[in-house]
Amino acid sequence: MNKPIHYAGLRRSSLASALVLALAAPGLAMAQQSSNNSDDADATELETVEVVGSRIKRSNIEGPSPVVVITAEQIEREGFSTVHDAIESLAANTGSVQNDFNSAGGFTPNAGVVNLRGLGPGRTLLLINGRRANDYPFPYNGRSNFQNFNNIPAGAVARIEVLAGGASAIYGSDAVAGVVNVVLKKDYEGDMISIKGTTTQAGGASTMDLQWTGGKVWDGGSLTYAFEHYNRSPLFAWQRDFMDSAEDNPYPALIPGVGNVYQPPIGIQVRVQGVPTAGSYIMPFGANCQGSDLYQRFTYRSTASGVVLGDGCGYDRYPAEQTVVNGQKDSSGYLYGNLDFSDTVSGWASLMFFHSDAELGGGVEQWFGLRPNVAHYDPNLGLRVLAIRALTPETYGGPEGTFQKFTEDSWDFAAGLRGTFGDRFDWDFTVSHAEYKVERTRPRMTIQGAADYFLGPQLGVTGSGAYAGIPGMPNGVPVFATRWDRFFGPISAADYWTMATQVEYDAKSENSGAQFVVSGDMFELPGGTSAFAAVAEWSTQSYRLNSDERILPTVASIYNLTGTGGGGDRDRYAFGVETSFPIFSMLTITAAARYDKYDDITNVDDAITWNGGIEFRPFDNLLIRGAYATSFKAPDMHYVFSERSGSFGQIVDYVRCARDGIAPTGCSGAGAVYNYQAFTTSEGQPGLKEETGRSWSAGLVWDITDQLSFSADYYDIELEDEVAVLSGTTILSDEYGCRNGVSVNGAPFPYAPGSAYCAEILNRLDRDPLNDDRLTEIRSGPINQAYRRVKGIDASLSYGWDTDNWGNFRARIDWSHTLEQILIQRAGDTPFSYRDDNGNVDFRSRVRVTMGWSKDDWDATVFVNRYGSQPRWILSHPDVVSGELDDRAPPHTTVNLSIGRQWTENLSMRLNINNVFDDVSPEDRTFNTYPYFWRAYSPLGREFGLTIAYKF
Repeated sequence: MNKPIHYAGLRRSSLASALVLALAAPGLAMAQQSSNNSDDADATELETVEVVGSRIKRSNIEGPSPVVVITAEQIEREGFSTVHDAIESLAANTGSVQNDFNSAGGFTPNAGVVNLRGLGPGRTLLLINGRRANDYPFPYNGRSNFQNFNNIPAGAVARIEVLAGGASAIYGSDAVAGVVNVVLKKDYEGDMISIKGTTTQAGGASTMDLQWTGGKVWDGGSLTYAFEHYNRSPLFAWQRDFMDSAEDNPYPALIPGVGNVYQPPIGIQVRVQGVPTAGSYIMPFGANCQGSDLYQRFTYRSTASGVVLGDGCGYDRYPAEQTVVNGQKDSSGYLYGNLDFSDTVSGWASLMFFHSDAELGGGVEQWFGLRPNVAHYDPNLGLRVLAIRALTPETYGGPEGTFQKFTEDSWDFAAGLRGTFGDRFDWDFTVSHAEYKVERTRPRMTIQGAADYFLGPQLGVTGSGAYAGIPGMPNGVPVFATRWDRFFGPISAADYWTMATQVEYDAKSENSGAQFVVSGDMFELPGGTSAFAAVAEWSTQSYRLNSDERILPTVASIYNLTGTGGGGDRDRYAFGVETSFPIFSMLTITAAARYDKYDDITNVDDAITWNGGIEFRPFDNLLIRGAYATSFKAPDMHYVFSERSGSFGQIVDYVRCARDGIAPTGCSGAGAVYNYQAFTTSEGQPGLKEETGRSWSAGLVWDITDQLSFSADYYDIELEDEVAVLSGTTILSDEYGCRNGVSVNGAPFPYAPGSAYCAEILNRLDRDPLNDDRLTEIRSGPINQAYRRVKGIDASLSYGWDTDNWGNFRARIDWSHTLEQILIQRAGDTPFSYRDDNGNVDFRSRVRVTMGWSKDDWDATVFVNRYGSQPRWILSHPDVVSGELDDRAPPHTTVNLSIGRQWTENLSMRLNINNVFDDVSPEDRTFNTYPYFWRAYSPLGREFGLTIAYKF
């Protein structure tokens, strides 16, 4: 249905045309390259295509906003196996995310997410063939909704288009930081089967990827299909020697008067409560560390004073029991067919489905008291003790016994009609429905089961009966005759299941919609024909998260594990229009506007967004461009509909400190009266406002020579009323500020005691006046933050060199650098520049380089991925303070190598070596938190892969 038009835009060199057209519209590159070799290189007949960022079909290669495209061939040659891996490598993907490595046992550990510009995964919109992807059923980090980039079959991908910037005027909510459009294959002719195997040099995380892509094209129709099976073995942290033990810590505890002292994590400890620090760790009744071969007897010191505390059982491998790569068995498929009903009307339908069985280990459990950090009185010892026991893999019957297991099923069906009318207008009507279901199980101790095993029956409480009047002992402490033989002895898998259970979760999300788009030409202007596109949409989405009722706050019978449920639905109606005006041959102006109407329980009613762009071509080989856009984001459904959840955590009670004359800076070391476990709850907030934003960019595209092309763009993104979770820590520090007029750091507090904000903060806290005003509940939850701003630069350089004897060479460099990151959490706060803060795990810069060569039947590609420097983990480290170390850890670079050959017309093979130099992370000897380097890097090391493909 696309009509050829005359190409009179920016003149592209043969290299630039071949590269960009191959990315934007596979199959057109050869025609454009041939034309550039002719005498008329400035005008070429091109088929119009539609790319992300605009619904107007156009042949101009570059527009007012930069779009990066990754082809299926790039994914293969650069060493990637999945869609997520390819997108993760983008230079604009500077934000940190939860992944297999850093969220084992967490909230969404089996999903692949992308965080463009560091603005959060939920602010990057995923499209599949131009349609919104369904949400992953579990919320990201237990909080917000997002889309999973892992459930798209790589074998079905034609290209991936990425617009890093606001696009709400085109696509609506969530298109704040950018849009990723995964374009799947259509009109495929023939069949191809490929199999790829990979393995790591250090072992673990081996994969097998089997793909079958095929199709048939006939006069008036086509059918395309793709099927894929992907199998990956898990990788445990202890399978890597640089992170297999707490002894890998490069910077042990610095103890005053003693120096750097290595102390292993807890294995077994018995801490005496209510006695002086020295000697407060005991080994009762001659007990030893015979419970596991992984334990060793160790003398612990206080990290604050260096005082010897006493003996316990150290467990060096404890933090390394988690998996850092999930085990996965994924099967997926894709079908697409179209049929011409007449010269002006055709129909199409597509189906994508996905099934995954995944497993991961979140580490072994630790029992530390009747309830977390709740001590008991042992009458046989005559002491109040906190007994701590870390489990070991043999307790679960081996490392695999710790696995959490996920079963995921999703499908997405869409069908539509498209056609033309009036010889200059195209129309497209689409209906769709998608569902995503996830079931999750995990082994976990129960509160009662663990208490029965380690403690036996409760004998009473202190202060009553036989335990009344014990000198120095508070009333109300539970009394147990601890079963020390069990506590210190081996625990078998059979023993474990007497005190444990399987915790179960399930979740489901759905999305249905209809869309009508009309586009075409309007009228002639001096620079050409103006064009427009208009869209009308309706959608309804819902989700339901069902957590095991035993982890809900009202029951809470699972040991040290809480959770939440939630669910709701939302309807949306939208209308938008987009226009393009070629004012004259050198100047084109684009504009778009969109209206979205929401129907749900929130206060969000409607939103209007708009954008505008300019393309100025003073010369055939130079484009100067700019764009301005407004954006909005409706509150994620889980921020609105999540049910009440709760957990116990360590807090610092600044208000009680102030009451007793202690400065806030001294509270954390002032003892258990001011540092204790408190209950924190969170639930959805229907009163949240929508986020609003503005972004603009300006840059140029310059074909310097026939072989050399350069582009550079500056971007500036602002968000207001950004939704984030108000943490318990913030609530407690702001309670102090509201009551005392100064912040905990001594600066003036920006809110008066009677302000609305202070009223909200005080309403989020409950204290018990009968128990020394001790905190009984802190109500955390989502709020609208005041302001966030991100600025940066993107640039790229492409070069090509064609020779007769040595083959053809291609190179491209993409660079993204964050200039500024600003956050204002609450109105009236001082702006906080967090780009170089050591608590910020976003990358300041990223560079990706692709260098390719081809000759006859051979080709080779070198892919370089460079992460920018990071702030040192501990800026107060003596070596940083003295200047021996820079205040930033060095950049990190990995190199992938790919060599391929077309052996026959049908058979091809490719060898990949990823991370050629086996460089896992930059060195930072101040990093004393496991795994002792930034979790944004991959622990895989050098990896080898072989792909064999056969066409028939």
